Amino acid sequence: MNEPTTALSVSIEGTPDLPGEVVKALYRTTGRSTVELRRAIAVEEPVFVADLFGPDHIDVVPRLEKTIALLDQLGLSVTIHELTDGRSDRISLETMREIIDGPAAG
Repeated sequence: MNEPTTALSVSIEGTPDLPGEVVKALYRTTGRSTVELRRAIAVEEPVFVADLFGPDHIDVVPRLEKTIALLDQLGLSVTIHELTDGRSDRISLETMREIIDGPAAG
């Protein structure tokens, strides 16, 4: 039986025409090409998707957090989705952190 797949995605709300230096900063954070990023922004698709709980979890989670921090620093609104087995649910930043950090120790 296959384990469920879980990912978190971050999209920029609206379709801002970002200056080249901002797109380059996103490139350095996400690893996606500037062409891919501009296309994703233009159609409000995710600028970054982090597959969770797999072999790359330790690498993608910091990139996700850095991407959100950069966009917040730039004053851009973001949408975060939890993607589970093909289903997409919009979640809050707080919920995203709970998913990443796991249950709080009580």
